[in-house]
Amino acid sequence: MKGSYRIIISNSNVKYDFTIRRNITILKGDSATGKTTLVEMVSEFFESGPDSGIDLRCDRPCRTLGGKEWHIILKLLHNTIIFIDEDNAFLSTNEFAEAVRDSDNYYVLVTREGLPNLPYSVEEIYGIRHSGKYAGLKQVYNEFYHIYSQKNYFEPVCPDQIIVEDSHSGYEFFKGLSVNKNYNVISAEGKSNIFEKMQEYSGSRLLIIADGAAFGSEMDRVMKLLNKTSAAFLYLPESFEWMVLKSGIVKMENLNRILDAPEDYIVSSSYFSWERFFTSLLVKITTGSHLKYAKKKLNPVYLHDNNAPKIVDVMEKIKL
Repeated sequence: MKGSYRIIISNSNVKYDFTIRRNITILKGDSATGKTTLVEMVSEFFESGPDSGIDLRCDRPCRTLGGKEWHIILKLLHNTIIFIDEDNAFLSTNEFAEAVRDSDNYYVLVTREGLPNLPYSVEEIYGIRHSGKYAGLKQVYNEFYHIYSQKNYFEPVCPDQIIVEDSHSGYEFFKGLSVNKNYNVISAEGKSNIFEKMQEYSGSRLLIIADGAAFGSEMDRVMKLLNKTSAAFLYLPESFEWMVLKSGIVKMENLNRILDAPEDYIVSSSYFSWERFFTSLLVKITTGSHLKYAKKKLNPVYLHDNNAPKIVDVMEKIKL
């Protein structure tokens, strides 16, 4: 599957109206906020159709998944939006993560815990709130963007330490920028290590850079640390490769259209998460050129004076 899908589901008491854009969408929040009600309504409509008293409108079939034989049922489902409630223990297993990776479905997962086996975006974590006539979806991490505007847009961010998620080209780029500068660059060597690195360097003015396309499972604990300090900043682009594509350094017909609406171009069964798509796209565009890109080793041309500033400019008020 690819594209975005609007889902409208209602009965006589409640209405949900929301759009999903990626293969994994997360619903979070406390009990009695409407998450389970939504899943139950999807299940009832799937079983009984209009006789259930529920109206469900979507361009793709919607259904729930659960129980001991989930993996058998899942193999039979294609191009379907699948809702799974948090009482299913298989959500956190490697077996489920592998099944999601290999499927062409979209998933809406209800969970109060992070799911580190799944690469889901910080942009696709939602809670449910009551809003007048009906319950609507709202991003849980709206306050994350509020923190951005408070810390990053009113004055430039000038860090003492930069913690970068990866240890390859992205890290090498920011490490190269740090030569003769007043900040140091540390590789966390994976998203799961960022929390510990933040604690290790808690006395410094920190800038944390990670792939937002797959950082969702780390947000709860990272945000708890961020909320305790005024000297830590979070920058979560889709990926470093997305930054390069966004910078305008590389040229391709329709590139801006792709960056404006990636969901229309990213096939879920081919790309487990969006950062893999952006890496593949950048490699494809630059093959055979002086800008040839490789994930594991940075081409030094990206650090040239006419290229590096354009990539950094994508970060807006963050000044390096």
